[in-house]
Amino acid sequence: MAEHPPLLDTTQILSSDISLLSAPIVSADGTQQVILVQVNPGEAFTIRREDGQFQCITGPAQVPMMSPNGSVPPIYVPPGYAPQVIEDNGVRRVVVVPQAPEFHPGGHTVIHRTPHPPLPGFIPVPTMMPPPPRHMYSPVTGAGDMATQYMPQYQSSQVYGDVDAHSTHGRSNFRDERSSKTYERLQKKLKDRQGTQKDKMSSPPSSPQKCPSPINEHNGLIKGQNASGMNTGSAKNKSGKGKGGTQIDTEIEEKDEETKAFEALLSNIVKPVASDIQARTVVLTWSPPSSFVNGETDETTIPELYGYEVLVSITGKDGKYKSVYVGEEISVTLNDLKPATDYHAKVQAEYNSIKGTPSEAESFTTLSCEPDTPNPPRIANRTKNSLTLQWKAPSDNGSKIQSFILEWDEGKGNGEFYQCYMGSQKQFKITKLSPAMGCKFRLSAKNDYGTSDFSEEVLYYTSGCAPSTPASPVLTRAGVTWLSLQWSKPSGTPSDEGISYILEMEEETSGYGFKPKYDGEDLAYTVKNLRRSTKYKFKVIAYNSEGKSNPSEVVEFTTCPDKPGVPVKPSVKGKIHSHSFKITWDPPKDNGGAAINKYVVEMAEGSNGNKWDMIYSGATREHLCDRLSPGCFYRLRVYCISDGGQSAVSESLLVQTPAVPPGPCLPPRLQGRPKAKEIQLRWVPPLVDGGSPISCYGVEMSPVEKDEPRDVYQGTEVECTVNNLLPGKTYSFRLRAANKMGFGPFSEKYDVTTAPGPPDPCKPPQVTCRSATCAQVNWEVPLSNGTDVTEYRLEWGGVEGSMQICYCGPGLSYELKGLSPATTYYCRVQALSVVGAGPFSEVVACVTPPSVPAIVTCLQEISDDDIENPYYSPSTCLAISWEKPCDHGSEILAYSIDFGDKQPLSVGKVTSYIIENLQPDTTYRFVSLYRGPCHTYKVQRLNESTSYKFCIQACNEAGEGPLSQEYIFTTPKSVPAALKAPKIEKVTDHICEITWECLQPMKGDPVIYSLQVMVGRDSEFKQIYKGPDSSFRYSSLQLNCEYRFRVCAIRQCQDPVGHQDLVGPYSTTVLFISQRTEPPASANRDTVESTRTRRALSDEQCAAVILALFAFFSILIAFIIQYFVIK
Repeated sequence: MAEHPPLLDTTQILSSDISLLSAPIVSADGTQQVILVQVNPGEAFTIRREDGQFQCITGPAQVPMMSPNGSVPPIYVPPGYAPQVIEDNGVRRVVVVPQAPEFHPGGHTVIHRTPHPPLPGFIPVPTMMPPPPRHMYSPVTGAGDMATQYMPQYQSSQVYGDVDAHSTHGRSNFRDERSSKTYERLQKKLKDRQGTQKDKMSSPPSSPQKCPSPINEHNGLIKGQNASGMNTGSAKNKSGKGKGGTQIDTEIEEKDEETKAFEALLSNIVKPVASDIQARTVVLTWSPPSSFVNGETDETTIPELYGYEVLVSITGKDGKYKSVYVGEEISVTLNDLKPATDYHAKVQAEYNSIKGTPSEAESFTTLSCEPDTPNPPRIANRTKNSLTLQWKAPSDNGSKIQSFILEWDEGKGNGEFYQCYMGSQKQFKITKLSPAMGCKFRLSAKNDYGTSDFSEEVLYYTSGCAPSTPASPVLTRAGVTWLSLQWSKPSGTPSDEGISYILEMEEETSGYGFKPKYDGEDLAYTVKNLRRSTKYKFKVIAYNSEGKSNPSEVVEFTTCPDKPGVPVKPSVKGKIHSHSFKITWDPPKDNGGAAINKYVVEMAEGSNGNKWDMIYSGATREHLCDRLSPGCFYRLRVYCISDGGQSAVSESLLVQTPAVPPGPCLPPRLQGRPKAKEIQLRWVPPLVDGGSPISCYGVEMSPVEKDEPRDVYQGTEVECTVNNLLPGKTYSFRLRAANKMGFGPFSEKYDVTTAPGPPDPCKPPQVTCRSATCAQVNWEVPLSNGTDVTEYRLEWGGVEGSMQICYCGPGLSYELKGLSPATTYYCRVQALSVVGAGPFSEVVACVTPPSVPAIVTCLQEISDDDIENPYYSPSTCLAISWEKPCDHGSEILAYSIDFGDKQPLSVGKVTSYIIENLQPDTTYRFVSLYRGPCHTYKVQRLNESTSYKFCIQACNEAGEGPLSQEYIFTTPKSVPAALKAPKIEKVTDHICEITWECLQPMKGDPVIYSLQVMVGRDSEFKQIYKGPDSSFRYSSLQLNCEYRFRVCAIRQCQDPVGHQDLVGPYSTTVLFISQRTEPPASANRDTVESTRTRRALSDEQCAAVILALFAFFSILIAFIIQYFVIK
């Protein structure tokens, strides 16, 4: 801080002039009270004594101060300090504490002006005394109120410099140089808290000032601080009971370290500097926040660009501040200021929505200037020859108004003005004027700084003669009991002349003539308490101080009629129909003084409906209400309209129309997907219920190809399920609804096609035997049930319960060859589509016709020892025997023995015969198998594991050649036949049982079986069982998985050379799908059978293709041999 002049000898002053009280004087309820001002150690308190000299009291000390009325006088303290009143056991103490730690860079000395003469009350020492306030307490001389003293306005020239940061008395010297950065941040946090609470702290008790002081005046000065930078009074403030104290250590919301650092940086901003101070403008300049705090640079990152807000107050440093600028500039020019006014300006820094504490206030006073423009003068009195004008003084803008200048145009009206008065008075009388003379005036004010602008021009007239005859009054508005009239001033009357008017009225039927109804200066009047629809006559008379004018011409006006009364409640006329009825009503008893122009009928739907709609407007008193809904309630009311207005509504009439059957429904709609034999329909109620709730619905169905409707549903639900339908058929449905009045009409037809199903069973096939070994099977196309038949399956077999698929294709016939003559065969046919396989037709049995006997087998020579014929000669006789072949449906009559080149020998029904008369030592051919041009021949129907001898000879047109040597060929053992498809039965969710047919041993060789399975999408079968049993339980099922099973028979041959297994062909594959919910048994069997059929059909097709290809190539090769080789 700046250096002070030497202090007075406080010891002598204290000992000789003031005796401090040994005990505090307390009188809380009295008119006087002693206030103790506490002076802390290292501080000084300066007062002025009654003799006008100053006394400095150094701490620690308590200075007793007399308060005449018990209130705490204003204590003016240096910037950065605040007085606090602490009451302890009834004793009030004034403690001066610092508001916040401050830091002032730079080292400028204190520049001040010579103070004004000593003021009453408490003031600081001359070296630190700021400009005095306008009002302060007077010296305390005894009991009573304090007097006030007016202090003139002045231009503040005192400027306080900032404290050097490195000086001996700087703030940095109050801290230990070894203090850590943690302590510095603690000080910043304390400053932030105090800055946050600064605006909320209570101000000292205000003195009875007429206007705010230019800066904060002080009634005491704190000179020193302790080593911590804070006075001891702040510790007491935490627990003090003073009414004006505030809680400095109020807890605020915790913030992160970065925010705290930015707040501390933004708060380190110096107060703005005022320059170029004018009467209405000033330039404020400031510097960005400094990062150099207490001799060290803050670690916080310094932003490149800040935002600033300038706050200005005219109610003192602690008054209310108003934001006048927000931006990024560091200089701003404030305009439109008031001249000779004390202002206090602060600047607040902001960055990224973080605001720092506002800076200290910069105080400045705008310059004085010429007065404001005065208001126009007003007339105070007028006569025929004079005008007296008065006016009010405008704002003097800091300099007392010396004189007023009044100018007039001398009544010429040419726009030229001449001065008629100049002086300090606020009124002036102009004389020697003419009657009814108009003059224009204007006014200006003058002070030390110049003359203000002239006021607006005003025109005033002197008094004249009596007014001329005014115009007749005009009707502006008319009511039932009132009439509003308006009139104008008589022509030629000055605008400022005071003229009064008399309005007279005469009622047409009263017989009393005109009577005054109004007397005054207004140009309009409303005559009240009149009768409705009545004519009245009016005239107006103008008068002034000179006399009355002639009355105006008489005019006649009529009051409005009143609104009519309420009509009588309407009633129903005639019968109420479902869609209409007629109502009538009577007129109101009181028409309001005018004829009824029309009636209005309103109607609301529902028994409690409040939505009224106008349905009729006219002069007749009845109306037909039509286009109504059956079974609904309607409320009707009537009101009437005349020239007098609209009447109130009548009582409402409640009418209910009778119900009718419901209206047509919308067609029903399909819900979900249609099934083959079942569909589900859903619908909505009809749009028109006929005025009664729907009680029933009826659904009618008819096939499209037949117009034979029948009811399929009747009930209250809005959905139904129709069963027992045919697959792939289209049905038409109609819907109707019913209420208590009956059924309504049917809806439009809605066509639904059921899902396609498997074909129907075919009719029994027709079998035609073309020969003993060939049969033709024909069948017809069954009902397809929505989809075309893609193929047919023909099963054929010699046993009714064991038929095999012999044909699969789209044809309607099939020829079977290789049949056995005189044999009964069974067949049935099945149709298939993309949906699935239909049921089989009925089984048809047929018998092939008889045929020639079968080939004789087992022809053998009878040994000589077994021949009992005495005439048998081994050299010329040959004894042979054979087995009886199949007769193919017809008895064998004889046998034919062909040997050598002789004619065949016919014998009877015997199985042995002795051929005689043969050549000794001659070989004979017993059986001729083939004769033809081919070089190959297939010998069929041989026995297994049997040796046969063959020889061949060639022949041509010349004869037969010799036989070749004998060749012996032995047939192998045959493999087992293919088994039927196995049957699968589900035992549990994870176990199924597979069964298959059992074969008999083949010529003593045992037969075993091999069961294979393919799981899911595997490409290979795996063997799960091999053995003699005809069933197997598979226990490794997984849910929702496909399994394919097949089985084959294995013949175990017991040959002398060793053991050999002959594996037969596998059966057709059976598909099995494991599911958690077991379907019905019939469905399961159908699924297995359908899958088995499809799999067998695929195998048969493959075999047929291979056979067709083989036959084609065989025929081609035979043709080539026949054409190129033989010929």
